[in-house]
Amino acid sequence: MALVSADSRIAELLGELHQLIKQTQEERSRSEHNLVNIQKTHERMQTENKSKKILLRGLYTTAKADAEAECNVLRRALDKIAEIKSLLEERRIAAKIAGIYSEAEPPRKTMRRGVLMTLLQQSAMTLPLWIGKPGEKPPPLCGAVPAAGDYVAKPGDKVAARVKALEGDEQWILAEVVSYSHAANKYEVDDIDEEGKERHTLSRRRIIPLPQWKTNPETDPEALFHKDQLVLALYPQTTCFYRALIHAPPQRPQDDYSVLFEDTSYADGYSPPLNVAQRYVVACKETKKK
Repeated sequence: MALVSADSRIAELLGELHQLIKQTQEERSRSEHNLVNIQKTHERMQTENKSKKILLRGLYTTAKADAEAECNVLRRALDKIAEIKSLLEERRIAAKIAGIYSEAEPPRKTMRRGVLMTLLQQSAMTLPLWIGKPGEKPPPLCGAVPAAGDYVAKPGDKVAARVKALEGDEQWILAEVVSYSHAANKYEVDDIDEEGKERHTLSRRRIIPLPQWKTNPETDPEALFHKDQLVLALYPQTTCFYRALIHAPPQRPQDDYSVLFEDTSYADGYSPPLNVAQRYVVACKETKKK
């Protein structure tokens, strides 16, 4: 029943999103018409050698209002997309609990390695970009901004989890939250690579929530990890996090971090630079080098 309800709401939201996209195009056409008038007015002022400051002021005021109107429509569209993604995630979790799987995402214990890596890459690519209003600071879990002290990750959220390996050592793995007990102050999580095989019960200090938004380096560089900062990063083509230094932060919203993983097989103790998506780079709680 919950799955049917989610499907119905998603269909409704898609219809609303379609209307907002059409409205965006209408706002943009209106704005472009006014911008052409501004350009023509500037050209007439040069050829006629006459001042048209009052006319220009009015045109610029209108252009500013047009841009704000288009921005508001786009923000409403982004809100619809976020709600659709949330409902899709809720539907996925409900289906998982009911034991219903899709061809696109079969049970991970039967999933081929290449399929899992593709899913992780898609998750990184589709992580929403934080677009704040002028003067608005990036929220917790945007890029390098940590979660609030009282934050509790929701079922289905992806986290870095510190677990004991078979050899007795500890390692940070990519995991999915199953539940959280406020009474015990502990999470239950599934290893993203071993779903259904082993469930881990971990205290909050062994969990690091992953970013929920990408940071735009052009507008919010302070919400990125900086060069030479120590982090935990997901090693390419694996589901484990390892200590690394930031070699270079992203320069554009779609860019990855360039990181140097700690690796004793190299003379300087670090690997050559490797790219890791914003989605899979978190603060390192341990400061001592291993």
